[in-house]
Amino acid sequence: MSIKPKEKPKSAIKPMYEPTTTHQKPNPENLPFSDTLRSEPLSADTAAVMLVTGSAKRIGAAIVCSAHAAGYRVIIHYHHSKQAAAALAETLNRQRPYSAALIQADLDIVNDPCALARFTEQVIAQFGRLDVLVHNASRFYPSPIGDISAAQWQELFLTNAKAPLLLSQSLLPYLIEQQGNIISLLDIHAHDRPFPNYSVYNMAKAAHRSMVQSLALELAPDVRVNGVAPGVNILPEPDSDQTIAPQIQDAIINSIPLQRIGRPKDIAQCVLYLATADYVTGHIITVDGGRSLTLAGNC
Repeated sequence: MSIKPKEKPKSAIKPMYEPTTTHQKPNPENLPFSDTLRSEPLSADTAAVMLVTGSAKRIGAAIVCSAHAAGYRVIIHYHHSKQAAAALAETLNRQRPYSAALIQADLDIVNDPCALARFTEQVIAQFGRLDVLVHNASRFYPSPIGDISAAQWQELFLTNAKAPLLLSQSLLPYLIEQQGNIISLLDIHAHDRPFPNYSVYNMAKAAHRSMVQSLALELAPDVRVNGVAPGVNILPEPDSDQTIAPQIQDAIINSIPLQRIGRPKDIAQCVLYLATADYVTGHIITVDGGRSLTLAGNC
């Protein structure tokens, strides 16, 4: 590997901590893989650091909480959800002071090399290192043929393919320094089972999947790269442009062998496994209740 770690930037940006109360040890019973994860938190100076994009709410927040309970220091990235992100950081810092930080950015920073460099400096300024980069932020909405716009193409490919690649590239020297890893949130529809009327999303996630496998080869043995392919682990918010019609929701649930919607913590558990599985790279683990076994291409 010819890429060498950069010197850590001497940034004037102050860490966005929320200093709070006394230290509390995480309960080992809450650790999803207690035999492989640390049952005791590391010190504030040496604990591994995980950045999760789009982690103020939902699956991203579940990943952050699980990682924090396992002893990680966490960086909560958000775009618009400032209140939720701040509340999450405050909660985690009450459990363990100086263990959670915030960083705000629109992912279109990857289109501006200077903005991307500033973002990278801000990330490293929080705790001085980065061990795990989790690509969770994503846009999801239909784009039926005949109604596809250039704006939809750009937005869906930005969050689901372009930003993950360019963020990985920008943060790579720091990940190499820690022999860290990259974990991408993908989709069961990104491989051989496209979701009808979501062609642009399907294509973008397929590109992201290819990135995982390509970088796993290119970055080994310095950085491991893996993915998690959720099925239906959380439904879109009802009033958002990502919502799924009730009849489609019913059809999806009926097609799941386990006969239920998954939980965000199912994804978080898988992410933490991959973060610690030091002989696994280039793999995508499906977490879908068996749904990918029953997909017929019509729901």
